[in-house]
Amino acid sequence: TKPLYRDLLLERLRAFDGDAKKAFTGKNALQKNPIYLPNGKPMPQEVKVLEYVQVFTKRKEIDQDLKVDKIIDPKVRQILQARLEKYGGDPKKAFTNLDEEPVFMEGKHGKVPIKSVIIRAVDKAMPLRPLRDHKGREYPEEEFTDYVQTGNNHHVAIYRDANGKLQEQVVSFFEAVHRRLQKMPVVDKDFKKEEGWRFLFTLKQNECFVFPAEGFEPSEIDLMDRKNAALVSPHLFRVQKIAKGDYFFRHHLETNVDKVTATKDILWKRISAKSLEGVVKVRLNHLGEIVQVGEY
Repeated sequence: TKPLYRDLLLERLRAFDGDAKKAFTGKNALQKNPIYLPNGKPMPQEVKVLEYVQVFTKRKEIDQDLKVDKIIDPKVRQILQARLEKYGGDPKKAFTNLDEEPVFMEGKHGKVPIKSVIIRAVDKAMPLRPLRDHKGREYPEEEFTDYVQTGNNHHVAIYRDANGKLQEQVVSFFEAVHRRLQKMPVVDKDFKKEEGWRFLFTLKQNECFVFPAEGFEPSEIDLMDRKNAALVSPHLFRVQKIAKGDYFFRHHLETNVDKVTATKDILWKRISAKSLEGVVKVRLNHLGEIVQVGEY
């Protein structure tokens, strides 16, 4: 990072045709063959270097889940850190009363309230495709590129194989986007069809399912009949998160995401594909009423 050190090291490197091993090791190591500064002192044997890394960002509403240290703008970060300290470091108290006690910063036209911030996002991202201008010419990839997060799964497709067993296919968000770009269906309903597999349904975050239980078979009642709502409700769960062979469900009225052992299979479920036998996928409207039964 120091221009003087950089120039001296480059000069030594050029003397050995760019071969760093010859220039800085063996008899030419700085301990044995120092590089001298203009003041006559030997150059330090350790130097500070600078590396550039890609930083992915996203905009986030200010709420109790905000990590202040991830805020990109140092001025905004300082203001919100002061707000957090004012409430004893409790983000729930500091950032959930913004309507009653807004957080302000100085703008071009006076004070403006801070309602959302730009934070550092995931590091696991891959270039999806280069952006193009109006004539179809690609921008340099290092300047403008569409990126996609690779760490999340888009859906799990459930199939019944030729032996009658339930099987899964996990599709990442990256793969789902690529399928769409290739004008292919995001959900591959013909996966291993030649081997006798039959597509049943997908599992996506927040999709809802009615689970069977002792004395309750969702396939035997009219799930869309509002008269059956009280009967169906205890067995109605939404998909919370999905991974290969590991699915988490929450009861449709439950807002807590804690895994309390005593409430397992009552307020939450953790199951694999084989435990989906007999479930019925449903679609809810904004009132929580079942308006469709089956894959959609």
